[in-house]
Amino acid sequence: MADNKPTDAVELTRALIRCASITPHDGGALGVTAAALERLGFSCHQMTFSAPDTADVDNLYARLGDSGANFCFAGHTDVVPVGDADAWSLEPFAADIRDGILYGRGATDMKGAVAAFIAAVDVFLTRRGGQFDGSISLLITGDEEGPSINGTRKVLDWLAERDERLDHCLVGEPTNPESLGDMVKIGRRGSLTGTLVVHGVQGHVAYPHLADNPLPRLTEILHRLTHHTFDTGTEHFSPTNLELATIDVGNTATNVIPSQARAVFNIRFNTEQTADGLQDWLRQQCDAAGGAYDLSFHLSAEPFLTAPGPFTDLIAQAVADVTGQRPALTTTGGTSDARFIHHHCPVAEFGLISESMHKVDEQASVSDIEQLAMVYARMLELYFAPDGIGGGIGDGTGAA
Repeated sequence: MADNKPTDAVELTRALIRCASITPHDGGALGVTAAALERLGFSCHQMTFSAPDTADVDNLYARLGDSGANFCFAGHTDVVPVGDADAWSLEPFAADIRDGILYGRGATDMKGAVAAFIAAVDVFLTRRGGQFDGSISLLITGDEEGPSINGTRKVLDWLAERDERLDHCLVGEPTNPESLGDMVKIGRRGSLTGTLVVHGVQGHVAYPHLADNPLPRLTEILHRLTHHTFDTGTEHFSPTNLELATIDVGNTATNVIPSQARAVFNIRFNTEQTADGLQDWLRQQCDAAGGAYDLSFHLSAEPFLTAPGPFTDLIAQAVADVTGQRPALTTTGGTSDARFIHHHCPVAEFGLISESMHKVDEQASVSDIEQLAMVYARMLELYFAPDGIGGGIGDGTGAA
């Protein structure tokens, strides 16, 4: 380490919040992150990825150590827009603290966790005198809140090209509904969005025989979709559900039969379903209603589960050791970049309290940020203990 001053998780969170890193703009956040990691001896690789019709996105991969098991902390420094800035009690990017609460966009989702990652490594290295068998890495993207095309997925591809692997990963998304220690996410449901356009023939409502109204067919199809029971869930997943997002006709006249009607829906599905199987079933329901239609899909994520075992036990034990609370292992909520990471290694999620994420006056308590850093430090201690699961996992090689 370049100096002996310990990393202050709260002050580092404040420095990150002051970077207005609204997706896809970095705002200097990854530079702040890299500087804090380099002070601890990490080798940092900042990379920018591009794709047609998307903004360029900056990303960071940092690693300490070049052999042994590679424990990775993963997260993001990009944030959603602030919305109505005048509705905030405090300036969204000022990172002010009032009555023990840190306010600012990204405080809980998830700059607080990124800062806690780094503070945890500092604590761990200090306790171990800088010596441990293995590697610690951080994978930090600026594309989690955006289309997620030029972020984590491409960093993982970059690692694979270098023959560098992650052995286990902890994502710092806010997972706790009420108090730190409530919940660890060990999987996520899949997300499939469908856009249905039912076609007809425009005409006068008084002459229906000269037209073809698409609305009865659309309503019949939607009735089929919304009244279907896909499954009853599993031990770790809630039931698959389909929700309508919008129904649009665009008809401003009361005496005109429209030429088409459109609906958008989303299915959150568990491991009892597959995206291909769901798409086939949806097409069958549309075919049964008859008439012309177009149906397109966007698959955001497939479901995944990190089965309870030594890794999830380690995380739960670390949470319990620090907070005194044994967390539930769940798969609730939306999607995260864990949906990409699980293809490469076992992954779970634990972070701050989720209640204020994406809201006006996003906030995290100072004590929670400090305690989260201690939870992460405890994870490292358990992982790299002589009898920990990080020992005896081959060599997660690759240039550091």
